Amino acid sequence: MDCQYLPLASTGQFSPLFLDYITKKDSLKPFYNRFPEKIVFEDQIKDKQFDETKRQILVDALERQYQSINIKPDFSALLQSNTFTVTTGHQLNIFTGPLYIIYKLITTINLARQLKEAYPDYNFVPVYWMATEDHDFAEINHFSLLGNNYAWQTEQRGAVGRMNPQELKTVFAQIPEKLFLFEDAYLKHNTLADATRYYINELFGAEGLVCLDADEATLKHVFAPIMRDELTQQKSGDLVQKQTSLLEELGYKTVITPRDINLFYLDDQLRERIERKEDDTYRVLHTKLKFSESELLDLLDKHPERFSPNVVLRPLYQETILPNLAYVGGPSEVPYWLQLKSVFAHYKTPFPILMPRNFAMYVSAVSSKRICKLGLTPEKLFQNTLTLKREFVDTHTRHTLKFDNENKTVNKALDAILHKAQMVDPTLEKAVLAETKRFLNAVARLEKKMRRAEERNQETGVRQLLAVKNDLFPNGGPQERSENFLTFYLNDRQFLKKMLAAFDPFDYRMQLCLE
Repeated sequence: MDCQYLPLASTGQFSPLFLDYITKKDSLKPFYNRFPEKIVFEDQIKDKQFDETKRQILVDALERQYQSINIKPDFSALLQSNTFTVTTGHQLNIFTGPLYIIYKLITTINLARQLKEAYPDYNFVPVYWMATEDHDFAEINHFSLLGNNYAWQTEQRGAVGRMNPQELKTVFAQIPEKLFLFEDAYLKHNTLADATRYYINELFGAEGLVCLDADEATLKHVFAPIMRDELTQQKSGDLVQKQTSLLEELGYKTVITPRDINLFYLDDQLRERIERKEDDTYRVLHTKLKFSESELLDLLDKHPERFSPNVVLRPLYQETILPNLAYVGGPSEVPYWLQLKSVFAHYKTPFPILMPRNFAMYVSAVSSKRICKLGLTPEKLFQNTLTLKREFVDTHTRHTLKFDNENKTVNKALDAILHKAQMVDPTLEKAVLAETKRFLNAVARLEKKMRRAEERNQETGVRQLLAVKNDLFPNGGPQERSENFLTFYLNDRQFLKKMLAAFDPFDYRMQLCLE
């Protein structure tokens, strides 16, 4: 593939907070530890000490989770003190969800590879943190394929990773294409977590990617001291709020809002917030569950898996149970991590390096030819459709589509008419100005008619232009946020390998990958 690049700021797609982070704005430096450059990983490795007991607990959990998978990664490297992880995370969107989720995984795989080349004495394992405990089913239950939308309807509730995906049989009946990998995943496994692990391993297991389901009692036990502190001392909310206020004072819009207690109560078909009441009892919202402090702490000791960190504490949970160096995130994730550094400092946990994922548009051979023929630059492709079409017509017309020179002459004449009328009777000014306005409006309407006529003259070029625009921005949004990877993979089984070869995890630009 031929790759073209442009600065993310030129796309109009990203927040000021994210753009200022990737350009290393000085005012943001207090909100993170190290900027994501290859050279800083040596110091990050020195900071991240991870004891043998935690490593063994992690490997034992992975072995249990992969026990039904025949060809799986070798987890033994994680027992070694010179092995570290680099991690990305996401919800369990059905059929992998939008394309950018695949891009996050590829960025993480490539990051591990490049770090191994830079630091050969260490091992680096790419990890996909499956957001199995997330309960927002509406965000994961749909996907788009070849212009058609599909959705999973269910009465199941609670953590999505525990849901039975075999109901997706009704979705397969609607899809014309045969998707054998996903049929094996969803129809032969009893939980969405197991199904997702299966197909991700089939797609990326050979690249060394490890899937972790943190909805696991042994892993929660490692994190239990921090959850205990959260229940009794409730420090994280205040810490995050202070960071948030500092960011807002700098003029940034923040992403997450902390709670007094940043934990959910988790059980089958249930994930609800825990709140502490004025009588010092703890209630689980939207249920009848009620605990005294001693009862809740006893439950934490016996069943830590009943407690689920929210967006404030999940990153700390991740960094507590993994020998992790970096987190690969998108344009919403990186900003919310910037709200969390003080929480990590409070619990004396190294803050990971925040890596933006790769951003890309895959351009088919047909669209690539059209882009070349039409003389489109990457910057122009990110213009809104109206501006893009207008500039294209202006560039390719043989005619002048505006009356600029004529308007100057007419305006001069109208000024003279106004002057003469005022000399005769000053009250005529309003009448002359009204006629002038009507005339100018008529000229503007005529210009629009001329432009539409010229667009018809250039119908073929305009049609090809709009086809390219719709290919890269389906329904007006970026391709990576709506298209599914299968749109390209079904026609080209090398698609994933091509993207693996194209992405550089340390290149923070928009990438157009042209066939």
